[in-house]
This record gives sequence, C-alpha cells and structure tokens, in this order.
Amino acid sequence: MTIRVAVAEDNLLVREGLERLLGLQSDLEVVASCADFDALLGAVDSAHPDVVVTDIRMPPEHSDEGIRAARDLRANHPDVGVVILSQFSEPSYALALLEEGSERRAYLLKDRIDDVDQLVGAVRAVAAGGSVVDPKVVEALVTARRAGDSPLDELTPRETDVLRAMAEGKNNAAIAEKLVIAERSVEKYVHTIFAKLGIAWEPSINRRVMAVLVYLGEQEH
Repeated sequence: MTIRVAVAEDNLLVREGLERLLGLQSDLEVVASCADFDALLGAVDSAHPDVVVTDIRMPPEHSDEGIRAARDLRANHPDVGVVILSQFSEPSYALALLEEGSERRAYLLKDRIDDVDQLVGAVRAVAAGGSVVDPKVVEALVTARRAGDSPLDELTPRETDVLRAMAEGKNNAAIAEKLVIAERSVEKYVHTIFAKLGIAWEPSINRRVMAVLVYLGEQEH
C-alpha cells in the first residue's frame, strides 16, 4: 500500500529536499507540498494524506505551528499521522506533541533528517499507527532525570532501558533486538513497568501511550 505524504516547510530548499528523499521511496507518494500553517490544513482537506511531515515552526507566527497543526488533525482528522521536524531537543516540545496521545505521532530533530532511514522509518511507523521520538531527544530526557519523588525512580536500569525504547516507538520485538534479550523477557519488563507506574488497570491499548507520557512528563520536573 502506498503511503500518501504531505510536506509542510517554509524553507524552500529543505522542502524540496524532503520531497526528493520521500519521493525516492517506492511505498511513499508526496501528494502535497506547502509552506505555512493554513496551507497545510487546506492540503489535508484537499489531498487526503496519510501522513503529514511538518516543520515545528512556520508562517504566520513562527512559533509552534507544527504542534498546533498536530492538535487540529488529532481532533478533525484522527487517522492522519504527523511527523514533526524540530530544532528543539527540549522535552517540552515532544511532550506537547504527545500529550493527547502518541498514536500516529513522531518527533524528529531537523539536523538528523539527512538520515533517510530514520525519516522514512518514522513516516512508515506513524502511518501504521505507531509513534517515534528521536533517539537523541530520548537520550536528553534520560540524561536530564533528577532525583526526586517520581514513579520512574522505582524502575530498575533494565526497565528504564525498555521504557526508553518504548518512547522511541519500538515494539516488543524491536526492543528485544536492541537490548539483546528475549521478547518474552521484554513482555515481562513491560508489565512490570505498567505496575510500577500505576497503570496496570488501564486497557492494554492505552498502557504504552500512558507509560510514554509518564516517562516524558516526569522529565519536565
């Protein structure tokens, strides 16, 4: 199945570069290209993309248009995925993107979009309903952890590694491969994480989202 992609970026050279990178993939089709917030929302209505790849800041205000577009799409086009390209590794921006759920959302750093595998992988993951947070951002969140009364303090180092990988959007099989452990072990770690974070009672479909949000939210404090 071909994934329809809309690109939103006010820098012409970056926008054209994104179009070329994405257009080289046999399973991706760039169906719209625009340079500002209003044009992006209009393109979603007219071109019906599966995924939007957007800059975090665009005209008219150059503030957080990408985040606001993601919120608008969550409300009005919930099946459309969003990949945010950002120059900010601060946790507040990733948290703002994911605060209404991490499904079909990705947050990548702009200075790494020349990594074709990461960009294309994020588009594919988001189209499939998953989530991705740039590993560099996740690493910054982990490094920024401070001692205090946090449910994350109850996690063992291995459980923290598993939760970090979950925040990167990896499924259990991918986590097992990354950490070189059995997938059954990953499942046990995930269930333990849910219990320690106090979300074991949640419907299973929401647990991973909530765990990631707890993880990201705690980094803010």
